[in-house]
Amino acid sequence: TIINVGASLEGCWRSVELAHQYPFVYAAVGIHPDEVGDLNEESFARLRETARMEEKVVAIGEIGLDYYWDKENHDLQKEWFIRQLDLARKKEKPVIIHSREAAADTMEIMKEYASGLRGVIHCYSYSAEMAKEYVKMGYYIGIGGVVTFKNAKKLKQVVQEIPLESIVLETDCPYLAPVPYRGKRNSSLYLPYVAEEIAALKGAAAEDVVLQTEENARKLYGL
Repeated sequence: TIINVGASLEGCWRSVELAHQYPFVYAAVGIHPDEVGDLNEESFARLRETARMEEKVVAIGEIGLDYYWDKENHDLQKEWFIRQLDLARKKEKPVIIHSREAAADTMEIMKEYASGLRGVIHCYSYSAEMAKEYVKMGYYIGIGGVVTFKNAKKLKQVVQEIPLESIVLETDCPYLAPVPYRGKRNSSLYLPYVAEEIAALKGAAAEDVVLQTEENARKLYGL
């Protein structure tokens, strides 16, 4: 089962097409902070309608803040982040949150505007303390290939300190392929390497990690 996640307007429409084409694919529609310059009332109305009409759209995402690439003005990023959180609430969908080098602003917006929503903090890159805070708020932590990197000490600590019941596996394809494929195009076929690393960090069996994270994802997306 695949949740194919939109990031641009074009990517959202293509995700929905894929979901129509393959029974095992579901779509998330949302505009990544780097792409919010393409949003206006007309395109947002289409996004809203897609989220309402398409039963295979199971989440709003990925949405959030990105101060690393800094492609869009911070105020514009925040405005569309808040509006897409509101869309998720109205359509009763979970959210997929992108946050890069914007830890404090993301948390502030989540506390003020995301109350009662559920979702995943995608490609998590912050502290274990903040991860625990998100878990307390009812969010899942998205773990992908980075956890297999030798220098990813902070993320390894996060995995050790939060419950397996709060973790979902991710690819972030085509980026962040796990070791031994680091630097190559990522693929869902490499997820076992992520599961094995989490298992090693948790002192658990890889099979148990796979079963629990699948259960978490199905619960999150209502599948």
